[in-house]
Amino acid sequence: MDVKTAIQSRRSIRKYENKQIPREVLEDLLESARIAPSANNAQGWYMIAITDKDTLTKLVPISGHQKFVGECSLYLVGVTEPSVYYSAIDMTIALDHLSLRALELELGTCWIGDFESDKVKQLLGIPAERDVPICMTVGFPAQNPAARKRKPLSQLLHKEKWGTPWS
Repeated sequence: MDVKTAIQSRRSIRKYENKQIPREVLEDLLESARIAPSANNAQGWYMIAITDKDTLTKLVPISGHQKFVGECSLYLVGVTEPSVYYSAIDMTIALDHLSLRALELELGTCWIGDFESDKVKQLLGIPAERDVPICMTVGFPAQNPAARKRKPLSQLLHKEKWGTPWS
């Protein structure tokens, strides 16, 4: 699959098959995050990869009560060092790379922004001085949602300066 097709095909998956991701596939997926760009190559981020069903179940109520969190094969928790400039952006880039590789490996993902950071930190033993800016579910899709409508480029992009429409 070429990159353009991956970008156009990626969807947020909120229904997963009850299947475990093979270890070699999981490591391939995580490697795509590891090699993502990092500002000043600081690499001020970490991930916690959760596959334990009991822990996934405990994450549901602190992840916006989103039922699919407990049904995914893998829940990734992005952890950053607040003192490392751009660490949250670097984490987002890493997860974006991972989400595109997941698609190529016939896995689905969903960004999780609705979660209680303090409770996630407590559950997983994340040090208080670290931040948890984003999480993501990964698994074998049990659905194939249609593309959602997006604004046209003309509504999003300005040319040369603010207020000059892209045309």
